Amino acid sequence: MPCPCGQSRRGFATPDNKLATIHLVDISIDARTHYHKQMTEIYLVLEGEGFMELDGERIPVKPMTSVFIKPGCRHRLVGKYKIINTAIPAFDPADEWFD
Repeated sequence: MPCPCGQSRRGFATPDNKLATIHLVDISIDARTHYHKQMTEIYLVLEGEGFMELDGERIPVKPMTSVFIKPGCRHRLVGKYKIINTAIPAFDPADEWFD
């Protein structure tokens, strides 16, 4: 399904699960900066190399880089990637925010 970063396949995304979800995400080159008010995310880069923007600061990422993203942090990956994204609590599309 489409997401602000590209395309996502979401695991454990069921109505009765509020704890956590895991997503396999293909990040497009035009990933959109966004944030969440409630959700914490953990990105694990599987493929791709470049930068992650966290509140405007760029940090280098490559395969097997893990990034912990707290609620309220504006973020995006710059470039093309394949990642695992763990969302805690479970992903809620109503908790995606854009400036």
